[in-house]
Amino acid sequence: MIRFCCEHCGHKISVQDEHAGRRCKCPGCDSIITVPEESTLVGFYCQNCGEKISAFRTYVGKKGKCPNCKLPVAIPKKSGHTSPADRPQAPAQEFKEEVISGLSLEERQILGGETRADETEQTGERKLPWLINAFIYPISVSGMIHLALFVISPLLFSLFIRFIEYMLKPHLGLATAEITEPITIIFYVIFYSYVCYYIADCVIGSSRGHQRAVDLTMPNTISIGDFVSEAFIIIGSIAICLSPMLLYSFLAKRNDLWFWALSAYGVFFLPMSLLRGIMFDAFDALNPIEIIRSICRAFLPYWGLVLFFLVVGGFIAEGIPRLPFWEFLKQALKVYLVFVLAHQLGWFYWWHKDKLKWGL
Repeated sequence: MIRFCCEHCGHKISVQDEHAGRRCKCPGCDSIITVPEESTLVGFYCQNCGEKISAFRTYVGKKGKCPNCKLPVAIPKKSGHTSPADRPQAPAQEFKEEVISGLSLEERQILGGETRADETEQTGERKLPWLINAFIYPISVSGMIHLALFVISPLLFSLFIRFIEYMLKPHLGLATAEITEPITIIFYVIFYSYVCYYIADCVIGSSRGHQRAVDLTMPNTISIGDFVSEAFIIIGSIAICLSPMLLYSFLAKRNDLWFWALSAYGVFFLPMSLLRGIMFDAFDALNPIEIIRSICRAFLPYWGLVLFFLVVGGFIAEGIPRLPFWEFLKQALKVYLVFVLAHQLGWFYWWHKDKLKWGL
């Protein structure tokens, strides 16, 4: 087990040894970090009360206070200074961070609890039937804010462009398009990249057990490139599955048996491709062999996920456009159901992560 701290937020993380050198997301701030080759933390137990403590290797040999009993402890050279069997029994409690005596404020988090990457906030069992819980997932402050943002922003931007055209056209004529078109392209690249980023965050949050849309976890430093990168991963995951069907439809211009076979292929592999792409945050995760292997490990539950995607996705694509609603209400319903699909995708991992064995 490799134990280390996020270089951006100081969150303590534990991963399996085979992930050394790989890039991943910090569960605390979602920054992209690289897993070190060996642990940078030493884990041990307080010999007085049995509290589990972790400290940076650079402070080996120094003394500090136990966060539980406040008695002096010495940081050993190796992890497991006292075995769990030999340590005194102490009531279970959350591990908290403490400042070692004599150290500056910048050297916080030297002592404290250690949080595994797969032991972040969890909500436990669902209290409502899973279908109801799935469809009320977006009903939270963050979910409603982003729903309104994704529906209203394009409308406001459209009004802004019309205003610019109204002001400039009498003076520039057709040359006005040379100003408005680049602005439009830049806006929609950033807008849809952020949409993809938030959807990925919904999947990751649900994969940790969240039952409602949570606040977006922004890293300390982020760029438009991070949004665009996430968008490329999601688009790539979709393209791998649906491009054969779309290409055949474009070339053959008919919906025959081959078209429906390629459509079935795309629909079946799409959920797992999206899930792997978002969870691993890398194109390497879209290896077809690994996708098939993951499906086989949770084969029967995966069929349920595919059916859910087929029904909800089909309604988004074919049912909503035919509803007698205003256009912005149709858009709001589409965004709402996309949030539902994202939640169900992450929740599938939450329930079946032991079968999938991804080591995340």
